[in-house]
Amino acid sequence: MSAGTTVDTTKAAPAVDVVRTGQRIEDVLDRLATTGDPATRAAAEELVQALMDFYGAGLARMLQLLSAPVGRRSPGDPLAGLLGDELVASLLVLHDLHPEDRTTRITRALDSVRDHELDVVDFDEDTGTLRLRAAGGGGCGCAASGTTAQQAAEGALACFAPEVTAVEVQAADRSGEPTLLQIGTGPGTRAGTTARPAPAKTP
Repeated sequence: MSAGTTVDTTKAAPAVDVVRTGQRIEDVLDRLATTGDPATRAAAEELVQALMDFYGAGLARMLQLLSAPVGRRSPGDPLAGLLGDELVASLLVLHDLHPEDRTTRITRALDSVRDHELDVVDFDEDTGTLRLRAAGGGGCGCAASGTTAQQAAEGALACFAPEVTAVEVQAADRSGEPTLLQIGTGPGTRAGTTARPAPAKTP
């Protein structure tokens, strides 16, 4: 999203009674405890703790972004920093609160991928597959490079656009690039040797 872009922020989060929700969590844990299975209760408590850590980290990140000095904030739209942060964006998307559409969020995700230029080819609505093409300057196009680009894209998309369930990366089309001739393999030169200049003639 470019600076100054207006997004729809009218979607409100559902009202939650904090006290009642906390009591509900305690009740669920108590019911699990009555099953007599310590492993089940331990797993439930671990899940609750993991969720608290996740949301706590998200809230801390929001406060960090909002309290940053003016010179370090994203220019224009005050929401730009929040919407462009992977952790905050993942929370907003998880609760269907992210104000940007899928196309914009996919663009955000790909812009955050470092060392790889990836262009969108198409998105399959039925399978959730996003097909990408490595741009000409985005690596060598070999299998190892493609795998790295795919993993980077998958990680970013998981935060910004979880609707994408699979990623396919096509190698860059290099058919239009000129063929490079190896030095020493020209006519009259054996492969693997280097052509030498002819000796100067003596008068």
